[in-house]
Amino acid sequence: MRKYLYICIAALGLSACSSDYLDTTPEAQMDKADVLATTSNAEMAINGLCKAMSSQYMSTQGLNGEGTILNWYGTFNGNDAQKCNQTGWASVWNNNYHLRPTSTYTVYPWFYYYKLIGNANAVICNIDNAEGTEGDRAFLKAQALTFRAYSFFRLVQLYTYRWSDKQGDTEGIVLRTDESLGDHPLSTQAEAYAQIYKDLDEAISLFQKSGRDREKFYQPGLDVAYAIYAKAALTREDWQNAAKYAALAREGHAMMTLDEYINGGFHSENSEWIWGVFDEEIQTINYYSFFAYIGCNSSTTNCCKYPVAISKELIDQIPETDSRRYLYLVPTDEEYAECLASGRSTKSLYARARRDYPDCLYESSQVYAYMQFKFMVAFYPGGGSFPLIRYAEMLYTEAEADCHLNKEAEAQQLLLEAVKQYDDAYTKSTKTGDDLLKEVKLYRRFDLWGEGNDWFDYKRWGEPIVRKTKAQGGSFKSDFAVTINPEDGNAWTWVIPQKETDYNGLVD
Repeated sequence: MRKYLYICIAALGLSACSSDYLDTTPEAQMDKADVLATTSNAEMAINGLCKAMSSQYMSTQGLNGEGTILNWYGTFNGNDAQKCNQTGWASVWNNNYHLRPTSTYTVYPWFYYYKLIGNANAVICNIDNAEGTEGDRAFLKAQALTFRAYSFFRLVQLYTYRWSDKQGDTEGIVLRTDESLGDHPLSTQAEAYAQIYKDLDEAISLFQKSGRDREKFYQPGLDVAYAIYAKAALTREDWQNAAKYAALAREGHAMMTLDEYINGGFHSENSEWIWGVFDEEIQTINYYSFFAYIGCNSSTTNCCKYPVAISKELIDQIPETDSRRYLYLVPTDEEYAECLASGRSTKSLYARARRDYPDCLYESSQVYAYMQFKFMVAFYPGGGSFPLIRYAEMLYTEAEADCHLNKEAEAQQLLLEAVKQYDDAYTKSTKTGDDLLKEVKLYRRFDLWGEGNDWFDYKRWGEPIVRKTKAQGGSFKSDFAVTINPEDGNAWTWVIPQKETDYNGLVD
């Protein structure tokens, strides 16, 4: 069965290791109409899309599907995380590649998401004729539409300006919604969001009509469609829909217990995960995987030499009564004074880390101030499943939207739910206006740290990234201690890759 699943993936054109841009040539001699002739086959194709989110791409280490987007595009280049001492990639983490149309960093998200879109389109365009029940056809089409909407949304986040810049009246992306492969013009940004909404509206309707629920956390379902709707609406500054769909997405889920949060809640699926990426030991991509770049106890050189640390300026704003601080190696003033300028410790902080966090460090791991213990591998060298969207994110999404809707009491209550479970001393906020919004943002940054939201949030907020060195009162190595203003780097907008403009005569 597993072998046949991979044949289905190849026949639909989704090759995990191919470096050919917009590769549409089947790698197995199987007609696509045959692959999608039954709902059983189409279901395997959807599972192939799920697997594509944790596959190796472009023969490049670190390009591992969705994990790369979270790490390289959402966390390491943001305001609140540091890839300690990894100075060789400083230009990437400092956002210096946005105007380079031939760079791998520019090409990868475009390549990856149009891979997903092309395969989702194959299901969408053929499933109505598949042999099977009407409920199954509706459910599978809804899953494919959800994949397509998510992919379009990610492309909009990366390759278009923030909504506040021009309210959608600017260039968008290529909206490929069928199986044609010829020239296609760019949409406007407003048209792109309209397509995302349209796909999700149809997906929600079909999920509801199908009478089916998803079986696994890594498969799209009704709750996932709601959650993507909330994320897209928040980025589009459509506060009403952001609040509405964030609330709907949480139904049937619950926050992690404190024990779950600090003991494996980010590599083992639990009730808080609305959607995640699945990785198992028998199919893992080893040194290419998500945790191979962020796992505190990973055996990879990338993690042992360059652990990921939270910003001192962020965690200093979180009360010591918050139990989630346990997941970060916060030094005392004396311990921090002993650290090198880079934050590395070989003295008392090193000894405390080895004593208090023995399972969170690999034997050759270097120790840095503020290093994280939130993301731990489930199996070596860097394997494990990880969340894409959590219950907590939807709480912060609704709270942020409520702040803009002048529903301050509701926002205060949502913030209380998000924080109180982990901080007994926290009391319901009495802040209002901008002060309340700042508190919601603060706890969003802290709670969702490392989950790939950092850079995307700062972009849509239009706030500068400001990183400070140890001497300046921060914790960043000097190579990363930069200020990136909202207007810098093409307003944080990646240029369309040259491979698209070479291929597509209607895109200049």
